[in-house]
Amino acid sequence: MRKLLCLAVLTFSATFAQNKLTVNDVFHLETATDPQVSPDGRRVVYVRQFADIMADQRRSNLWVVNSDGSDHRPLTTGNYSDAAARWSPDGTQLLFLSDRDGTQQIWRRWMDSGQMQKITSVPEAPAGISWSPDGKMVAFTMLVPEAPRQIIQMPKAPEGAKWAEPAKVIDKLVYRFNGSGYLKTGYHHVFVIPVEGGTPRQITSGNFQHGGVFGASEAVWAPDGKSLLISANRRADADLEPRDSDIFEFPIDGSTVRKLTSRKGPDGAPAVAPDGKMVAYTGYDERYQGYQVTQLYVMNRDGSGSRLVDSGWDRDVANVKWSPDGSGLYFTSDDQGNTGLYFVTLDGKRRMLEKNVGSTTSAYGGGSGFTVAKNGVLAFTYTTPMMPGDIAVARVSDTAPKIVTAVNEDLFAQRKLGAVEEVWYESSKDKRKVQGWIIKPPDFDPAKKYPLILEIHGGPFANYGDRFDLEKQIWAAKGYVVLYTNPRGSTSYGGEFGNLIHHAYPGDDFFDLNSGVDAVIAKGYVDPEQVYVTGGSGGGVLTCWMIGRSNRFRAAVTVYPVINWYSFVLTADIGNWTSKSWFPGLPWDHAEHYEKRSLLSVVKNVKTPTMVLCGEEDWRTPMSESEQYYQALKLLNVESVLVRVPGEPHGISRRPSHHVSKIAHIVGWFDQHRKPGSMPSGE
Repeated sequence: MRKLLCLAVLTFSATFAQNKLTVNDVFHLETATDPQVSPDGRRVVYVRQFADIMADQRRSNLWVVNSDGSDHRPLTTGNYSDAAARWSPDGTQLLFLSDRDGTQQIWRRWMDSGQMQKITSVPEAPAGISWSPDGKMVAFTMLVPEAPRQIIQMPKAPEGAKWAEPAKVIDKLVYRFNGSGYLKTGYHHVFVIPVEGGTPRQITSGNFQHGGVFGASEAVWAPDGKSLLISANRRADADLEPRDSDIFEFPIDGSTVRKLTSRKGPDGAPAVAPDGKMVAYTGYDERYQGYQVTQLYVMNRDGSGSRLVDSGWDRDVANVKWSPDGSGLYFTSDDQGNTGLYFVTLDGKRRMLEKNVGSTTSAYGGGSGFTVAKNGVLAFTYTTPMMPGDIAVARVSDTAPKIVTAVNEDLFAQRKLGAVEEVWYESSKDKRKVQGWIIKPPDFDPAKKYPLILEIHGGPFANYGDRFDLEKQIWAAKGYVVLYTNPRGSTSYGGEFGNLIHHAYPGDDFFDLNSGVDAVIAKGYVDPEQVYVTGGSGGGVLTCWMIGRSNRFRAAVTVYPVINWYSFVLTADIGNWTSKSWFPGLPWDHAEHYEKRSLLSVVKNVKTPTMVLCGEEDWRTPMSESEQYYQALKLLNVESVLVRVPGEPHGISRRPSHHVSKIAHIVGWFDQHRKPGSMPSGE
């Protein structure tokens, strides 16, 4: 018995001693997203996302917590994908989406009894659900399929014969999309259905995508319940001008549709004022630039009197919601790598209410959701470099946030994270200030010399910031210092900074990134002979750009990069607008321009051992791009490997095990190229 007890203690001690993050923690980490505060402000329902290790799937359930943090409990359980909870106007019921019956449908839950009802049994997945103001109807979007174009009539197969799958005829410019694969033919439309269930009634018509390419945007009810507003691109050439959307109002009685906006550019995210007299929305005038700041507008209900609300805010605006009294608007916005929650009056007086809004496993951001109750209670997601994402509550009158969940407390009680330090440095190109962050290994000792990983964000019009990053923390736990920065072209610094790479990407961002490496080496705790570089998507582009212009890196991993801009425009799912916004025109009209920015233009300079990593179902930066670069390296006799991940789109995180593989392959390649004798003991 004593031996068994000793063995148990030793086993427990050994387990507890494993106090650093590992790739296995991909399966353990949870996030809290989409907080929905009840109309009376007393409770918050949110989506709790987790990984099912046995099925290798990502799942989610609904949880509820009181606004004071008490009575925290699940509303749904099981290995399902429950999402998009929405309170009824009287706060007694919830609508939500779930696949618990085999396919995604709309469900209804009574909060007093827990009874649930499946409202829909539709053939395609509904999305964008919303209650009517009187609580009697539900609006949603759904694909209405069309028969694909048919050119021939195949002969009938003999009885008992097993013929191959027939040919597919494609006649659309956008026929496949990252994450969705080859698209079904058809268009997304808005429907309404009684909350008790029944037969859905289609409100919109025509061969147009209502609510975006996938109908994910929510149709917004007018306060009188007589019409629905939604953003749509109803141009005949919508595939050629995909960003030219407008706000439309659709009466639910089928009467005349009203187009409320008419400029060229994306007008989206409509929000109707509580009194129904005004509509807020976001957008910009299309100038075919790589980056354009999305701004906040209001107009009269009939579309007249459109005006910019806050001309002094040179940052992107998202998640717009009216205050209950109609005096102003709440929104989220990124400023210098931090997502904040703001309030602006109709005359443009803006103030920040909260910072650190979001719920994410990447410093790249995401999950910045919030809702506002009628009494001014705010519920929002909250993240820091040491916290992936929890739910916080505050009042508009007193915005000191109270964090009411701790979904990773059990994990982080047993893990020591690397400290995160914000840094600013000057670019050697033009002395511009560049913002970045450093993660140091747990138990960091400034007297030691550590290897450095430079990790570059994608987009390229995006930003890293004050957010948790699982991948980088795992690399830090392996003994690396990790640097990630926002070079020119990054968002959250204004339109001028973002457009420094307009028609010039990749380009001078090299100097911003290289200067960041110099700045960290100057701190004295990095071994300059052990510097590595990696990045995904646009970060993969810049990884290839860095090793094509410098031999300072000991090894590199380029993750789902674009290599040949010519072939990218002709194979990617976004070539219809990148050819107009990122380039002066189509490749055959500007071949020299495309070639100058191609990564093949500098590949002959590469001496760095390089891994190329891509998902086989990536249609954003297709596998063919990675294959071109790998083959070029092999033809140049550069040490290189190609890693293909089956079934994965852009990002390589659809399956948790594939996310583990991605993280491990990157750091594993660097481990294999460490200086002899430099690996920590036990690694």
